[in-house]
Amino acid sequence: MEWAWLTPIFSFAAAPAVILFGKYLPGKGAVLSILAIGGGFTVFWFVLDSWLGANTSTSGCFTSENTGLLTCDYERSWFNAGVVGAVGSLSLNWGILIDPLTIAMLGLVTFVALMVQVYSLAYMKGDPRFGWYFAVHSLFAAAMLTLVLADNFLLLYVAWELVGICSYLLIGFWHERPQAREAAKKAFIVTRIGDVGLLIGILLIWRDVGSFSLLDAFEAVRTGAMSEGVATASAILLFLGAMGKSAQVPFHVWLPDAMEGPTPVSALIHAATMVVAGVYLVARTFPLFEAYDADPLMVVSIIGLVTALGAATIALVATDLKRILAYSTISHLGLMMLSLGAFGYTAAIFHMMAHGFSKALLFLGAGSVLHSTESQETGEMGGLRKVMPLTAIVFSIGALSLGGIPIFAGFWSKDEILIAVNDHRNVTFIVLTLVTALLSALYMARAMFLVFWGPLKDQNRHVHDAPPAMALPMALLGVLALGFGLISFNWPGSYGGIGTFVFFGHGESFHFEVWLGVVSIVMAVAAFVGAYKVYVDRSISLEGVRSRNSGLLKIVENKYYFDEVYQWTIDRVVLVFSRFIAYFDRAFVNDILVNGPADATRKFGIMIRVHVTGHVYSYTLAMALGSVGLGIFVWLRVV
Repeated sequence: MEWAWLTPIFSFAAAPAVILFGKYLPGKGAVLSILAIGGGFTVFWFVLDSWLGANTSTSGCFTSENTGLLTCDYERSWFNAGVVGAVGSLSLNWGILIDPLTIAMLGLVTFVALMVQVYSLAYMKGDPRFGWYFAVHSLFAAAMLTLVLADNFLLLYVAWELVGICSYLLIGFWHERPQAREAAKKAFIVTRIGDVGLLIGILLIWRDVGSFSLLDAFEAVRTGAMSEGVATASAILLFLGAMGKSAQVPFHVWLPDAMEGPTPVSALIHAATMVVAGVYLVARTFPLFEAYDADPLMVVSIIGLVTALGAATIALVATDLKRILAYSTISHLGLMMLSLGAFGYTAAIFHMMAHGFSKALLFLGAGSVLHSTESQETGEMGGLRKVMPLTAIVFSIGALSLGGIPIFAGFWSKDEILIAVNDHRNVTFIVLTLVTALLSALYMARAMFLVFWGPLKDQNRHVHDAPPAMALPMALLGVLALGFGLISFNWPGSYGGIGTFVFFGHGESFHFEVWLGVVSIVMAVAAFVGAYKVYVDRSISLEGVRSRNSGLLKIVENKYYFDEVYQWTIDRVVLVFSRFIAYFDRAFVNDILVNGPADATRKFGIMIRVHVTGHVYSYTLAMALGSVGLGIFVWLRVV
């Protein structure tokens, strides 16, 4: 476990090497990038094996009072500010924190990043910036892995911002396109708003605890050394950062536009890096959220539910394949947040992993379709299973998984979320969560049937299936999207299910709530059957529904006008206020407060230097006039 730091180091080293020497390396550096993340994936297995064999007598390991899990912390001195030991001095350490949450994230990030990079060999072939793509890809993976391993808020924040920079570079990879440039800027700016909250929250914790250490902060909460007000405020501020990265309402608007980047980038962002960073942050700092009266968790629940339900409705009417998947991601991220807010810690992490494998599979499947058809509009597709059978199979596996069909991975993780919400939130939450699950099945079925079923259009008869470099990663992800849910079960031996591996407080073996499971299965199956009848066999028409709800449909199709409201706010409020501030700064601050005294001094100087002519006759005249005036003054006084 002490060597877990190598996981990001390989990719950190590969990034500059590819940039500087890529043209001399095999595949313009792509091979080095793949070997680096492959090395990280290999280290992950050693870390997992080491943790499974560790106990409290292992160096650096102890049982956490907060999570109840075996936790191992390895830290080294980073730097000192001021004189060590003196009042006001600051000693900073950097280190790695290993527990089941870390291990789960290491496995997810390294495997998905490896699959995406192998896939990119064929997808990005021929791109003039091929090497640059893989360099930034390596940096992106390294930053996310560092974020996951960080044992203190300062290192976490550095990695957090580096993740944001890499997403900006990859979303705007084709920067010659105006839409890509705007999407990159939008993602960077919107997430920065949340990041300000994250930074303030970190500083608030440091001010109260006197340390950036995650473990010190958690211990302060547990012992009551951190006040309730600070714990609540810092949790809400940290959640603001998570809302930005994980695209929660109202910060969700950047994620659909991020589809302007290469499709493999979308797979990585949506499955294992950028957007899951927010969910990871809430899970990592969960002791702050559940402390005292756990008010922040109610905020997390509400935001998660609104995000999940709202994004699901938009995904149901979107026509761009990648944007359907983008809104699907937003919705499922909302479900993860809702689960965390409902004390469903294990369910949230389980769903994050099941969703990660399934969503990476869906995006890579969509990339295969786009790569061959050169179109993203579902209306221009249909019947592609006849010419792209492998892509159709793996995409369908991902859709069935996220649609909640047994026995696919997404069914089991979604079921755990439903149980958590039902156990810890009121009936409104569980009803709306079930509605969201139904919508999730509907839009997944709709995307699958519109793209791969129905008659094959003439313009797509030339379409071919994915080449081997793209097919292999999809096949491996398909296996996980199909069978990953099996980790939830109790198996013979010491393994009692994922609930005994990743948990908060105490572990629980897998249990199945029959009525919730039956309801979710019936809804999911009904959604897929209904979608088939609407989009394939055409026995059900939606024209009547559309005409009767045209007003509501227009609102949803326009994404609830969030972008328009933001644009109006920028144009009519932000820019107007900015112009006023600029005028006030120029006319009052600069011209009066700063330049005013200088101008007054200069003008007074001009006035008082008029008599300084440098001419002798002028001075003689002044002396004569002064003498005459003085004489008159004396005479008048005598008289």
